[in-house]
Amino acid sequence: MGKRLRTQRRGKGSRTYSSPSHRHRGPVHLPKMDDLDGVVVDLVHSPGHTAPLAKVRFGENDVFMLASDGLQIGETVSIGKVSVERGHVLPLGRIPESTLIFNVESKPGDGGKFARSAGTAAMVLSHGTRTVVRLPSGKFRSFDPKCRAMVGVVAGSGRGEKPFAKAGKKVQALRSRAKAPFKTSGVAMNPVNHPHGGGSHQHVGKPSTVSANAPPGRKVGRLSSKKKKKRR
Repeated sequence: MGKRLRTQRRGKGSRTYSSPSHRHRGPVHLPKMDDLDGVVVDLVHSPGHTAPLAKVRFGENDVFMLASDGLQIGETVSIGKVSVERGHVLPLGRIPESTLIFNVESKPGDGGKFARSAGTAAMVLSHGTRTVVRLPSGKFRSFDPKCRAMVGVVAGSGRGEKPFAKAGKKVQALRSRAKAPFKTSGVAMNPVNHPHGGGSHQHVGKPSTVSANAPPGRKVGRLSSKKKKKRR
């Protein structure tokens, strides 16, 4: 009897393939406040994120937010006020065109969903009934002008320049993000472990395209694309 595929084991949600909760500082999102000023009291490292976090104090409440590039301890972060400074939070409709932003909300009040990785930034392109934003991938997307975003670029852009040097460090770093540090190709496995395994040399041996109706143990390789629906 063969083994279950790695994708099947990850999908089960066991502790082996989940991100450890004790390595997370807490929820990182845009606070549901308006017309307030906060002070950056600390910049902390979060193993579960690629970017450093800023601990911002609003009155008696401390909130973790993504740190913008160049943000320092003691600086002021405002929410809702018309001030296009790094780290400030504004609705997209009030941010000037060609401004770099990050941590963009998908829907008003969801806390931020887009452009959250270290060194990434989106750009406001145009305003209207919807605000058009160019995402880090180059894709253009329209948002509700009430969606909020932070001004600037996410800090930690040079994280890829320093090598891991040891395999163990890479394992621990990606463990915090619930990602696999090393992957073995299916053609390198035995046929009992993977549908692409076995043979006198490494080759798939059958069509690598798989139907969307294939059973879980067979659905490996190039999955068929979803059927496109005609817009009316």
